[in-house]
Amino acid sequence: MKLDVVLPCLNEEAALPWVLGRMPDGFHPIVVDNGSTDGSARVAAKLGATVVIEPRRGFGAACHAGLMAATTDVVCFMDADASLDPGQLPLVAGPVLGGEAELVLGRRILGPGVSWPTHARIGNALLARRLRRRTGALLHDLGPMRACRRADLLALRLADRRGGYPLEMVLRAASAGWRIGEVEVNHLARAGRSKMTGTVRGTLRAIGDMRRVQVG
Repeated sequence: MKLDVVLPCLNEEAALPWVLGRMPDGFHPIVVDNGSTDGSARVAAKLGATVVIEPRRGFGAACHAGLMAATTDVVCFMDADASLDPGQLPLVAGPVLGGEAELVLGRRILGPGVSWPTHARIGNALLARRLRRRTGALLHDLGPMRACRRADLLALRLADRRGGYPLEMVLRAASAGWRIGEVEVNHLARAGRSKMTGTVRGTLRAIGDMRRVQVG
């Protein structure tokens, strides 16, 4: 079975060879270039990925563009910065394929010698705690490695096109009665600097985007 993997990408030329080189058999990468000024799109195409150009900046905009380009029943999402190992995608997709859950997130576990900025770790923990209280889903991380069924996700009609997209996905899924699961995945040292949480300002902006998400 083939699964499409959506990888939002902004200046990840250095990371893409490692990421795409570790893509498991049956998992096809869709790299969504979201305004890169390096050779990300060229590198991705050379390495066999489907490349989608999304000029409207924003994490949610890139994810949505990739989702629209995907054609497989089950779709995965993950960052393109080498902070996550594509080899673990089957762990995340497995419960969806097996009918055990409608949405599965990868809970990032720090590997030896890997650090996670304190402001980012605290912000993520606070959002996860609020999410547990609001939805009842036993999540500890709003991790970017995820899997769900494409048609079901489109039916949720996610509206956020910025950093609130990951939170809106979980909130709307919970409201729709989806079974939401979590599996542990390794959190690695990313290549380069994080666009969302590498600075205090970036973390606050991401939290602000997520807090603005409203789901009726």
